[in-house]
Amino acid sequence: MTAPVRVAVTGAAGQICYSLLFRIANGDLLGKDVPVILHLIDLPQAVDACRGVVMELEDCAFPLLKGCVVTADYDEGFGDVDVAMLVGAKPRGPGMERADLLKDNGRIFIGQGEAIDRNAREDVKVLVVGNPCNTNALIAASRARRTNKANYHAMTRLDQNRAAAQLAARTGKPIESIRNLAIWGNHSPTMYPNVYEATIDGTPVVDAVSDDAWLKGAFMERVQKRGAEIINARGKSSAASAGSAAIDHIHSWATGTMTGDYVSMAVPSDGSYGIPEGLIFSFPCRITAPWQYEIVQGQELNEFSRECIQRTTDELVSERDAVSEML
Repeated sequence: MTAPVRVAVTGAAGQICYSLLFRIANGDLLGKDVPVILHLIDLPQAVDACRGVVMELEDCAFPLLKGCVVTADYDEGFGDVDVAMLVGAKPRGPGMERADLLKDNGRIFIGQGEAIDRNAREDVKVLVVGNPCNTNALIAASRARRTNKANYHAMTRLDQNRAAAQLAARTGKPIESIRNLAIWGNHSPTMYPNVYEATIDGTPVVDAVSDDAWLKGAFMERVQKRGAEIINARGKSSAASAGSAAIDHIHSWATGTMTGDYVSMAVPSDGSYGIPEGLIFSFPCRITAPWQYEIVQGQELNEFSRECIQRTTDELVSERDAVSEML
C-alpha cells in the first residue's frame, strides 16, 4: 500500500460534501489501493458540523481512511495536500447580479488560491466545483506562482454525465456505449454539449438519434438548465450528482481509466480552437497517463458548433473582464 494521499475539500459540512467525502474514503476517487487523509475545510461556524461528519467517517471503518484534519484555517487546511477540491462557494442570493456574485466569490478564491500556492504540494491538483466554477478557478489559478496553473480545473463532468444520461434515455442504449461526448465552454446555460463527434455503439449520435431538431433544441436546453430543473423539483440544488461528477473528474485524471475517450475538463486554454489563452474553458480532453491530459485537437466544428462555442466564449470573457482587478 502506498503512502496516504492528502485530499482537501472545502465546504466540507455542506450537502455536496456529505456524499463526496464518504466516496473518497471508500477509494472511489483515487483507487482501491490508495489510502487517503482528508482535510475538511469550512467556515468557523461549520467546524462542529465537520467534526460530526468525521465521526461518521470513523464509524464507517473505511480501511483506506488514515486520518482527518478539520479546520477553518486555509493554511492548515491546504498544508501538504496533493489534491484540493474547492466545493464551497457563496450562492447567488435574491436580487444579486451575476457581477456581484463573481466579485464576492472572487475574494474567497483569492484567499484559497494564495493558501494553496503557499502550502500545498508543488504538483497539487485543484478542481473547482463551487460556482461560477470556471471564473472561480481562473481567480484561484491567478495566484499560482509555485504551483502549476495547468493543474487548476473547473468541473463540467456533471454536464457531460447529464448529456450522456439524456442520450441513453432517448436511444435506449446503455451509458457505457456513449463515447467522445464533450462539453465546451462555461458551466452555465451557455455551455455547449457537442454531440457531433460522439458515438453510440460506434454509430454517430446524429444518426442514432436521427432528430437534429431535438439535439439542437430540447436536448441541449435540458442539459444547460438541468440544475434549475432539479431545484424546482426538490427545492435544493444538485448535491449527490455534483459530488459524483467531481469524483469522476479526479478519478479519470488520476488513473487514466478513460484513455481513448474524451472527457470534459474545464482547463486553462492554450489557444486551441481560437479560445483566448488562459481562460478556464471546458474542452474535450484525453487522459494520456495518470495526472496527464491533453486538449483533443483536430475537430472539424460545424457552423452550429462554432456559433455555440463563440457564445459561451463571449460569456467567459465577460466574466473575466468583470473580475479583471482580481487577476
